[in-house]
Amino acid sequence: MTPAEYQRARRVLMRRDPILAGAIRQIGPCLMADRQRKDHLSALVGAIVSQQLSTKAAATIFGRFVALFPDYHIPDAAAIAAQSDEALRRVGLSGQKVSYLRDLSSRIADGRLNLDELDALPDEQVIERLTAVKGFGRWTAEMFLMFRLHRPDVLPAGDLGIVNAIQRLYRLRKRPDAKRILKIGEAWRPYRSVASWYLWQTLRNEPSATAADNPKRSQLRSRAR
Repeated sequence: MTPAEYQRARRVLMRRDPILAGAIRQIGPCLMADRQRKDHLSALVGAIVSQQLSTKAAATIFGRFVALFPDYHIPDAAAIAAQSDEALRRVGLSGQKVSYLRDLSSRIADGRLNLDELDALPDEQVIERLTAVKGFGRWTAEMFLMFRLHRPDVLPAGDLGIVNAIQRLYRLRKRPDAKRILKIGEAWRPYRSVASWYLWQTLRNEPSATAADNPKRSQLRSRAR
């Protein structure tokens, strides 16, 4: 999506959903494109590093990780594979996350995961490719679609932040399930990604303790700012 497309998405959402429109007016322009990794590989590595960590801890470990490479840049999957387990553990990665990085690197190296082709694939095929990687679930793939590929119509209905934001904004008595979220989100097509970003932004003023109840939610709120 281009800056002009983000502006159009904002106008469409405000016209179609009066409830969401109030939040959009208060929040202002969509800033989804302002914070992201500079390439597909670093985005996927960042997703592995950040799992089950606070935003601050993840940023610290990712900084140590990229410091292993010249100019603080991960050149390719082979460079990751060349790092020893000891070196990866020393920057703060768990043994499990090291195994995830090994699987990601090997899939890129042998062609099972072609990062260059992801830009042209439909959303569901991108999700299929990424969830084949060890440690990647649908949520991670959806975040990649939204924040790296800038796909406009992704609605992560299983995200706790989305669930809580919709319950509060639409004043629902019970937490909505995925089916109800998808139904509400029909009005946001084809800009459900932008609607999701605005929903996350409505949670920014909640007490910090509530953000800690789900590491994924906390990470995403920071990434979306």
